[in-house]
Amino acid sequence: MNPAKRREIFERFRTANPEPRGELEYRTPFQLLIAVILSAQATDKSVNLATRSLYQAAPTAEKMLALGMDGLIAHIKRIGLYRTKAKNILATCALLLERHGGEVPRERAALEALPGVGRKTANVVLNIAFGQPTIAVDTHIFRIANRSGIAPGKDPLAVEKKLEKFVPPEFRLHAHHWLILHGRYVCKARKPDCPRCLIADLCEFRGKARAA
Repeated sequence: MNPAKRREIFERFRTANPEPRGELEYRTPFQLLIAVILSAQATDKSVNLATRSLYQAAPTAEKMLALGMDGLIAHIKRIGLYRTKAKNILATCALLLERHGGEVPRERAALEALPGVGRKTANVVLNIAFGQPTIAVDTHIFRIANRSGIAPGKDPLAVEKKLEKFVPPEFRLHAHHWLILHGRYVCKARKPDCPRCLIADLCEFRGKARAA
């Protein structure tokens, strides 16, 4: 795919949705971090159902740590892998209080040093909470980058690096959300809705579904 095509793709995304937002509910960087940890292999809807009560009971790292394992699990047991996630969240809260005064750090290395926080989670927090032009490659972005030809790569890190290289700077801050939302609602894994796709004429996917 050439640079002109990529620019036009992101121009269209921006025109259709100038200020895209994620679907996780939160009020602070700490709450966003916890929601993203919980969202691994879970839907945003299920996470939001859990965190609404969780954040009322424990809106800060200090209060969440005070819940203890059983108290935290009571709020998040509807989410997959909840025991492992609870263990990581409590350890993360302890480190935030010990090293960062209970606040979420703005540096990648410090974020990735927290239990349960990998590169993708760090990228989400850096992008959404702190306005850094990072791109967190989840299954949706990985699929679209390869399917469309925007930034093909054999693994998420390869796709991330290509997107950082190929996405024009003025679109990089919101590229993460545009691609995720497009993958979630239009360019779906099993049945992409190509007739409703606003970049169908630019996409290089050979298996495009045609309008009836």
